Amino acid sequence: MSSASKVTASDTGRGSHHGARRGSGAAPHRSAAPASGETPDEGISIGVILGFPPDIAEELQRWRASFGDPMAATIPAHITLVTTTVTQDWEATCHHVREVARKQEPFTVTIAGTGSFRPVSPVVFLNVEDGFGECVNLHRQLQAGPLDRELPFAYHPHVTVAHDVAPESLDEAETALKDYRASFPVVSMGLYEHDDNGIWQLREELDFGTEPDDHRGEAGAAGTR
Repeated sequence: MSSASKVTASDTGRGSHHGARRGSGAAPHRSAAPASGETPDEGISIGVILGFPPDIAEELQRWRASFGDPMAATIPAHITLVTTTVTQDWEATCHHVREVARKQEPFTVTIAGTGSFRPVSPVVFLNVEDGFGECVNLHRQLQAGPLDRELPFAYHPHVTVAHDVAPESLDEAETALKDYRASFPVVSMGLYEHDDNGIWQLREELDFGTEPDDHRGEAGAAGTR
């Protein structure tokens, strides 16, 4: 895959399910209003993810299906930056996520080897090697302001490959992919809304590093980059 390829996220899936597609890279961000048209009293549930190139996403979907995971068909590979979080201010949230994207330079993600959240959670995942620090930094920046909340677990970037399946299937996933390795560039992140139908809808795909050059220079001089 060309290093200039753009990784974006699609609007398919249910629950916490996110997809991946290749975008045009034509604009810093592409936006849409919430599906409901305005913020309901209980707020809007959002999520932010890094999508994967289609070839890698499809390969990992095949693996996930082979382990008997019923959600394999609706959860293309991704890295979650912000898990389901309720916001009361859609416009403030959009502005916040755009600002984080503007300050982030594109980076490379390498996923390699397996890990597990057992016994706390029946999940086997691929480790994020290269890009781990960038994901953690993005999460910290994003989970602030209008998205600030206390999470039940510490954030750990990962790529789920088997979830809530039989123990022997989790064992199989952990063994089968222990030598798996793939690298790809990440140049954007997707802002999603959990709509009234229980589907995650892509509302904006935000390109990284869209801050003007003079602003970047000022940030670098101040040591804030």
